[in-house]
Amino acid sequence: MRAAVLGANDGIISTASLVVGVATARPDAAVTAAVAGLVAGALSMAAGEYVSVSSEADAEQADLKLEQWELEHQREFELDELAAIYHKRGLTPELAREVATQLMAKDALAAHARDELGISDSLTQKPLVAALASALMFSVGALLPLVALLVSPAAWVIPLVAGSTLVFLAGLGAAAAIAGGAPPGLGALRVAFWGAVAMGFSAGVGQLFGVAA
Repeated sequence: MRAAVLGANDGIISTASLVVGVATARPDAAVTAAVAGLVAGALSMAAGEYVSVSSEADAEQADLKLEQWELEHQREFELDELAAIYHKRGLTPELAREVATQLMAKDALAAHARDELGISDSLTQKPLVAALASALMFSVGALLPLVALLVSPAAWVIPLVAGSTLVFLAGLGAAAAIAGGAPPGLGALRVAFWGAVAMGFSAGVGQLFGVAA
């Protein structure tokens, strides 16, 4: 979910900013720039997410290897450690030790990975899945300003792309806020504001180089 939301948000902002900046300086090159930005951005997001999540996965594997060594060489200490965790969660010392004993008898590494390290099958980092989700959602987000560019009359490209982008960003921000249990208005305003800032600076750069050209 995190990779998908960030991917879509980046796709909308970066592509819209690129379109606004290039259209300010060279309107005839805006479509080419938008398509190139979509492809390059999607691949960059996928590569970055893959490397980031792979690093997290490597850290998890290192933690699991260390935990396995500790279980093989100091099992009694690990039993005490797991029982202490359950005791802190509200179980009596006797019940906590009994639960720890039974769980370690079934799968000691899984019990410690879940309750000591916070690692489970559902939370294990999946680099390829994260990379694909990030690239896909970046592409979906980038398509929105690209479509707005393609259907806009030449004289209205910048205001229509900028305006539609703010609407897209506000909707994405509101949806993300609702999903996280936060006020949708604040989420929409926050994302739209930074999108407007990005497009404003891009337009300024485009104007500078357009005048210089």
